[in-house]
Amino acid sequence: MPKPRVSVIIPTLNEAECITRTLRRVHALPGSIECIVADGQSEDNTRDHAAPYATVCTSPRGRGRQMNAGAARATASILLFLHADTTVPPATWNTMHRALRNASVQAGTFRLAFDRPTPLLRFYAWCTRLNWWGFAFGDRGLFIRREHFETVGGFAPLPIFEDLDMARRLYTQGGFQFLDAPVVTSARRFRAVGTLRQQVHNARLWLHYMTGTSPWTLANTYRYDDAVRTA
Repeated sequence: MPKPRVSVIIPTLNEAECITRTLRRVHALPGSIECIVADGQSEDNTRDHAAPYATVCTSPRGRGRQMNAGAARATASILLFLHADTTVPPATWNTMHRALRNASVQAGTFRLAFDRPTPLLRFYAWCTRLNWWGFAFGDRGLFIRREHFETVGGFAPLPIFEDLDMARRLYTQGGFQFLDAPVVTSARRFRAVGTLRQQVHNARLWLHYMTGTSPWTLANTYRYDDAVRTA
C-alpha cells in the first residue's frame, strides 16, 4: 500500500548547526515528503542552510506560531511536526504509516530516545512509554491528519508548553495514538547545562504548568541560547 504524502514541519530559531543534517535524514525516508522550515527570524544562517532542502517561511517567534505558519504552507494530508534536532528512524516512520491506515487514528506521538543517553536520560526516555498527554512534549514529535489539525484550530500561540496544550486537546478529542516506536533527539541541552540540573529545572516548570501557572509567567525562565545549540 502506498504511503500518503507527509509534510514535515520544523520550527527553527538559530539552528544553522543542525538543520541541514535533520533535513537530509528526513529526505532519506521512503515515500513522498515535503519539508517546511518555519523560521522564527533567526539571526544566523538557518534559512540559507535549510533552503536547498525545504520550503522556508518566516513568522513571529514562538514554536506554536511558527508551526501554524508552516502548516499553512503545507500541501500534504499528513502533517508531522519535529524539532530541529529530532530525527525519525525508518522503522518509526513505517510504524507511523501503519498506524495511519486505521481511519480512527487522527493524531499521535512517539517514544523518545536520546543520541547520547546517560542513565538519567534513559530514565527520562523510559517515562515516554507511559501513555499520558502530560508527557507528550514536542521533542517526541507529533503527527496529525491535516483536517483534524484544522478542526482543533492548530497550536495555541503560547510562549512555552504549546506542545502539551495541543496534546491535551487532541487526547480529549479522541483518536490520539501513542506509538511504541522512538524518535531520536539531541541531548545537547543536557550536555550544556548538566543533566540533573536541566531535569530539575524542566520538572519545576512542568509542575507549575500542570498545576495551573500561566505559560506566559513561566516563559522567561526557560533558557535556550547558543551555548545549548552548539553543545
